[in-house]
Amino acid sequence: MNIYVGNLPYEVSEDDLRQAFEAFGQISSVNIIKDRYTGESKGFGFVEMPSRDEALAAISGLNGKELKGRTLNVNEARPRSDNRRGGGGGGRRGGGGGGRRF
Repeated sequence: MNIYVGNLPYEVSEDDLRQAFEAFGQISSVNIIKDRYTGESKGFGFVEMPSRDEALAAISGLNGKELKGRTLNVNEARPRSDNRRGGGGGGRRGGGGGGRRF
């Protein structure tokens, strides 16, 4: 089961997150999402646990708990949508100028 972990302190490492979740069972993977340009944490990540029961225990055990001074938001990850930008607009469309000039 894929678990979303939000409101992470920016200094938390993947090892820190793994240790917090290992108390509830086996971990398949840990991934803290980082800004592609700066390499800094975006303050959220994902933990994959093979056992649904262990994952649900981790969610109930860690949601609302504090990690390094911040209260975690932990729940089952929603599937990624095709629209990665979320919301309207964006993208390149024909017509009108206004684009960046190099």
